[in-house]
Amino acid sequence: MQAHRRRKRLLVVSNETVEADVLHDTIVARADATDVTIVAPALNSRLRHWLSDEDPARRAAAERLERCTAALADAGVRVDGRVGDADPLQAIADALSEFPADELLIVTHPEERSNWLARDLVPRACARFSLPVLHLVVEGVEARPPVLAAA
Repeated sequence: MQAHRRRKRLLVVSNETVEADVLHDTIVARADATDVTIVAPALNSRLRHWLSDEDPARRAAAERLERCTAALADAGVRVDGRVGDADPLQAIADALSEFPADELLIVTHPEERSNWLARDLVPRACARFSLPVLHLVVEGVEARPPVLAAA
């Protein structure tokens, strides 16, 4: 009799990049042994943030997230999704309190277009959370393969 192996838990943090084909394919490739939670931080402009008008940002994130999780579920992935805090580090911390992940996958635009990379999100996540951090850069419809970030 074969011992039951615990499924790995993957926490994905992505917003505008959440519907990228390469992200979908990366997650589907692991679907047979992985449970996935995707957090889409509610990105907002500074003006809307100061005006406490987060509804459009949360709505846009929720719509992208719904399309992504539906497509992944259709592909056989055990997936959950939630809109998170506008600060991606806080969104990760909040998600980890409910979903103790084994790995963290941060999905960004390329460096020249990414606010998250400009704010050093990947190294800050490596320093703050004690789990492997993968970084996937989405360039339009194509992307670089995920790489393990240096802790």
